[in-house]
Amino acid sequence: MSEKLQSVTDGNFEAEVLAASKAQPVMVDFWADWCRPCHMLSPTVDQIAQEYQGKLKVVKMNVDENSGFPSRYNIRGIPTLLIFKDGQVADQIVGAVPKEHIQRALGRLIS
Repeated sequence: MSEKLQSVTDGNFEAEVLAASKAQPVMVDFWADWCRPCHMLSPTVDQIAQEYQGKLKVVKMNVDENSGFPSRYNIRGIPTLLIFKDGQVADQIVGAVPKEHIQRALGRLIS
């Protein structure tokens, strides 16, 4: 894990995710420190961020520190990945899934 992914908060979600997704897709990793599957998925999310650099923005949101946007998007289980495009949720992936699963979802959204 070379570079630490940017964390977003309820305070900057509009600008860093919704507005930013009008220029390029944004994938948000909703996680918590106590969540073991979140820690298992984290290296995969880091790899995706590196491989799709310039085509996809990847950020993390701690659901214990931010409740507004996780509840707005009905995040019930973590880890959950939401992929935003044009200010809207374009895809949702729940659980510690294989990298290929995430890549398939991204393939439908990134040309």
